[in-house]
Amino acid sequence: MEKVTIEMNSTLAKIARSPLYFVIGALQGVSVSFAPLFLYWSGKGGYFRGYEWIVVPLCFAVIFLVPLFYFRLAGPVIKELRQK
Repeated sequence: MEKVTIEMNSTLAKIARSPLYFVIGALQGVSVSFAPLFLYWSGKGGYFRGYEWIVVPLCFAVIFLVPLFYFRLAGPVIKELRQK
């Protein structure tokens, strides 16, 4: 097993250490499991009657924006790993 040290700029380090990262980490489980389930339930019309206008866009936002955050943070990390 090797030990790898990654140098990243201060902006990415602040993002990785911020409380926002914990919120995004918590939303990751939601984006994988519950958001698609809520979309399914809303599509069937069994749940969230009258609130579909807010539930469906929120589900799509969580599904698409949470991975975008991780891809944005992982890009420089992978670039640094490939250089070494």
